[in-house]
Amino acid sequence: MADERARYFRQLRRLRRSARRWSVLGGGLTGAAAVLTPYAGLGLPDAAWAGAAGSAVALAVWRWIDLRALAASPAPPALDPAEAAARSRARLVAAVERLPAGQGVVAEVRRARSRLALRGTSVAQPWARLDRAALTLGGMAGRLTGLAEPAVSEAAAADRSLRELAGRVASVERALRLAPADARAPLAEAHRELSAQLESGVAAYERLVVAAAGYLAEDARSDAGHLGGRAAGEQAAASRLAEATDLLHGVASALAELRTVGEPLRTVGDPLRAPTH
Repeated sequence: MADERARYFRQLRRLRRSARRWSVLGGGLTGAAAVLTPYAGLGLPDAAWAGAAGSAVALAVWRWIDLRALAASPAPPALDPAEAAARSRARLVAAVERLPAGQGVVAEVRRARSRLALRGTSVAQPWARLDRAALTLGGMAGRLTGLAEPAVSEAAAADRSLRELAGRVASVERALRLAPADARAPLAEAHRELSAQLESGVAAYERLVVAAAGYLAEDARSDAGHLGGRAAGEQAAASRLAEATDLLHGVASALAELRTVGEPLRTVGDPLRAPTH
């Protein structure tokens, strides 16, 4: 969205230039008509001179009226510098994303910025593992159809939840470094529990990616004409993928419950349990 204040002043300058231009043109045509009509006598060209002069004068009057009306209205308030910077950044990102490889470049820059923000914390390694697994699954997402479709949606929900949890773990870890000695014990316990939640969630996500790769491998074998053991292989791969999806669904549900609890640091100790079959 453009700056409304800048747009207001641009329109004001445009109307002022237009009013001056039509005023000069109308005055010139009126003067020419006043001189040439008595000099050459009345004729058909005089009607053209008079019509052009009258039209230019009328347009000049309308432009001055529009200019006065716009100048009488108050100018929009100045845009906050932070908001202006955010809008400029959004326009730049949108322009880059329209390029052929722009979306991939923007996604990589965002991942690098997130990794940089977590550098020096215990979350950096699980975050990197989650990034690698998400990129791997993203490369397979277009081919995960049929029985594998629920795995893609579960993975997307779990990815968001795990990244939110990683941010919370990093925040607790930074607070732990600044906490006084008498307040470190509960924070340290909360940090251990949150880290365990994150580790189990990332491991479940990785198992889902491995199961999805196995499902695609069995599907490729069946397409290539390997009929021996085809049905058994597909059934086993689909079963493993379903189990991994259920496990990841349990992780995502547990993380969602953590977000809705009013005091998350006191409830994060509940262990994650995979659904039973």
